[in-house]
Amino acid sequence: MQRLFSEDGSVEAVNERMVRSVNRRLAEIMACLVGHLHAFAKETQLTQGEWETAIDFLTRTGQMCSGERQEFILLSDTLGFSMLVDAINNRRPAGATESTVFGPFHVAGAPIRKMGDTINLDGKGESCLYEGRVLDLDGNPVAGAHVDVWSDNAEGFYDVQQPGIQPRWNNRGIFVTGQDGAYRFVGIKPVSYPIPNDGPVGQMLGQLGRHAYRPAHMHFLVTAHSYQRLVTHTFVGDDPYLDSDTVFGVKETLVAPFERVEGGPTLWRSQFDFVLVDRQQPPVHPCANAASR
Repeated sequence: MQRLFSEDGSVEAVNERMVRSVNRRLAEIMACLVGHLHAFAKETQLTQGEWETAIDFLTRTGQMCSGERQEFILLSDTLGFSMLVDAINNRRPAGATESTVFGPFHVAGAPIRKMGDTINLDGKGESCLYEGRVLDLDGNPVAGAHVDVWSDNAEGFYDVQQPGIQPRWNNRGIFVTGQDGAYRFVGIKPVSYPIPNDGPVGQMLGQLGRHAYRPAHMHFLVTAHSYQRLVTHTFVGDDPYLDSDTVFGVKETLVAPFERVEGGPTLWRSQFDFVLVDRQQPPVHPCANAASR
């Protein structure tokens, strides 16, 4: 006979209802979720009115989602949950480039451009030369790496946010490294911008006294045969939102130099090397990198 529900035995009453034939991983996740969810309600002594407010918030968050917008991703991002999941799934050895959130504005199928090409198609913003190398952990160049890049424009919008206003593939492109592992392209010095904040997540941030801004950054997706995929950004070091990124995506190692160029073909230059991890690299224990610092 299954136990009846009680406040003290609420977790056990719910979790005992799962049948033994359920997928093992699903059972593990759901049992843990129920345990933490019930503990949260008990610890905070959650009121009926507060839970109804939460249900309304989640309902409106779902209703805000569409093919062009994913409000639940914004919720996950602004609660730091996306970065936590990213950290758990991308534990890299010391010396490897750190990952960060993918973000909602990547578009598959960007054009492969010639090394040194300009990705800034609307002609706006302060020009910046991006260059560096793709390396392995031993410092050897990685040939054939696809360096997929994208950024906002000078007004803080991605091309997919302004169809018909920005040219298609504005500030996007893929560059393939040669035997020297080098990449080189011209974009703009990115600017900080707010995440979409006209929905429930924006209201939540306002209630918490938080801003909606991300510090200026260039996105990179680096892939190469036999290496782990790298999703990361490089950040502009003097950005005022660097220490308060609303999605918690900043890591110290990803703050890149942006140097003013005098008399050059671009106004700025940013040099950054990416270090990839072999797919056969054994998993890193979560405390390993901390212990090595």
